[in-house]
Amino acid sequence: MDIRENVDLSAYSTMRLGGKARYLAEADSETKVKNLVNWARQRSLPVVMIGEGSNIVWRDEGYEGLIIVNKIPGIKVLSEDNDSLTLQAGAGEIWDKVVEWSVKKDLSGIEFLSRIPGCVGGAPVQNIGAYGAELGSVLVELEAYDTNLNKFVTLASKDCAFAYRTSRFKTVDKGRFLITAITLRLIKANPKPPFYESLQLYLDEHKIRNYTPKNIRQAVTEIRKIKLPDPSVVANNGSFFTNPIISHAEFERLQKKYPDIRGWPAPHQNLSGAVGNRIAERQVFGAGPRDDGRVKISAGWMVEQAGFKDVHDQQTGMGTWWGSALVMINEKAKTTADLLAFKQKIVAKVYEMFGIMLEQEPELLP
Repeated sequence: MDIRENVDLSAYSTMRLGGKARYLAEADSETKVKNLVNWARQRSLPVVMIGEGSNIVWRDEGYEGLIIVNKIPGIKVLSEDNDSLTLQAGAGEIWDKVVEWSVKKDLSGIEFLSRIPGCVGGAPVQNIGAYGAELGSVLVELEAYDTNLNKFVTLASKDCAFAYRTSRFKTVDKGRFLITAITLRLIKANPKPPFYESLQLYLDEHKIRNYTPKNIRQAVTEIRKIKLPDPSVVANNGSFFTNPIISHAEFERLQKKYPDIRGWPAPHQNLSGAVGNRIAERQVFGAGPRDDGRVKISAGWMVEQAGFKDVHDQQTGMGTWWGSALVMINEKAKTTADLLAFKQKIVAKVYEMFGIMLEQEPELLP
C-alpha cells in the first residue's frame, strides 16, 4: 500500500485551502479500501473517504487520520429492457462522465445533473440535484464498506434517507459508510416538461422544442457555465449555501417586505421521483401552499439582495462569482479561517435582512 504522510490538503479540495493530512492513500478497488481501513484500525486512526474534493472544505488544523481518495473506476450495464437500462458506476468515476455516457445512449434521468463537479461516490451523500431532478429518484442501490460491521453492504435507495441535498451518509451515519459503487435505473424516453423555470427559459430563447437528453444536457451545461466557474480554473465549491425551506406563514411575512422574493413549493415526499420534484420546482408560489405548507426560497436571491454578488473581499481574499451570488470563490485567501470569516459576513447580513440563517452546503472536515 502506498501511504503518504503529511500531505497538503489544499490539493484535495477545489477551494484549495486546508492544513495537512497525517496520512493519505488512493484506492482503486474494494480490496484496497478494506485493506486501508484495516491499516488505520490497527493504528487507532480515524478514516475518511473523498473523491475530487469538490464539496469539501478542510480545516486549517488538517486531519489526524487516514484519508482514502476513491479511485474505483468503471461503468457497466447490469440489465436492460425495452423501457430502461440499469447501470453500475464505480465511486471513483467523475460524475459528469457518467452523465455523458448515459446521454450518448439516449437515456433519461440524470441529464439535468450535468456539469455537477465531483465523483460518483459523493453523489448519494449530498443527494445531488439540479433543475428539479435529484439522484435519489434514479438510484436503485449502492455498495459501501460499513465501518461499523467491517464488511461490504448493499443499501437500497429507500434505506438511504434521501432528502433535499442530504442523506443518512451526511447526517446520522456520517463517516460510517465508504461508498464504492452506485446502481442507477435510467429510462429510454425523452424528458417531459414542466421543466425548471430557468431551464425552460433557455429552451424557449434558443427555440429548442425537441426535448432529448442530449438537448437538455447541452442546455444545462450552457446555463451552468455562467453560474458555476470551472474549479480547475477558479477555486470554488460550487453553490455554497442550500436553499432554505420555510413555512408558508414565514414566506408570506417576507413577501410583504420583499415582493420580489423567489419561492417555490418545497419538494414533497408524496411527489414521485424526478418528475414530481420538477413539478414542485416549476410551479410559482401563489396558487396556495402545498399540503405540508412549506416553501423553498432562493438563497442566491437573498445573498444578491444582501449585496454579495460579484464581491471581492480584500480582507479575506475571498469573493463571490459574477454569474451567481451562491458561489464563493477563493481569489487569494490563505486559510480556511479566511473563508469562514467571509462566509460569516454573508450569513450575518442575510440574517439581518431576512431573519433566515443560511446553511453551508460543502462539508467542513473533519
